[in-house]
Amino acid sequence: MSRSPGHTVLAVGVPDLDDHVRTRTAHYDASFVSADPAFVHAHVTLLAPWMANPTTSDLDEVGRIAAATAPFDMRLARVDTFPDGLIHLRPEPEAPLRALTAALSAAFPDHPPYGGRFGDVRPHLTLDAVADGITPETVAAELRDLLPVRQRVDRIDLQWWANHDCRVLASWKLGQPA
Repeated sequence: MSRSPGHTVLAVGVPDLDDHVRTRTAHYDASFVSADPAFVHAHVTLLAPWMANPTTSDLDEVGRIAAATAPFDMRLARVDTFPDGLIHLRPEPEAPLRALTAALSAAFPDHPPYGGRFGDVRPHLTLDAVADGITPETVAAELRDLLPVRQRVDRIDLQWWANHDCRVLASWKLGQPA
């Protein structure tokens, strides 16, 4: 197990899948299982890694973006796999999530999604990774009683991810002034 210096994630939590993702997180590294009841392990990343020590001005800017974004509905049903073997769910529609990521990226150009490692960043909820006995089909079978998930997206959470210290630092409602 490696030690993480920690990083922030601007994310949309998906509580209906949290038990599953929490279990998989514990399987790989239990030090990332949060004791914070507000922390949702199952999430769609909007921007990460973000800044470790955001200023009040930075937080206010996220609040302005959240306030300018109307809540929307998403559906998670399709299990997919990235070329690197990351098994994930693809939210539908993607456009509102892409718009949030674009707005956050424009506001914080020094913090591109995933450090700029990927060109077209597709919104997704990470489930697992391909390995012996773990395939998109086995993951889909594990989730058959949970999918599809339909959710009203109405908030952005600022999560802190670090060994033994995963927690929510801030949260903003969509469509409401901060």
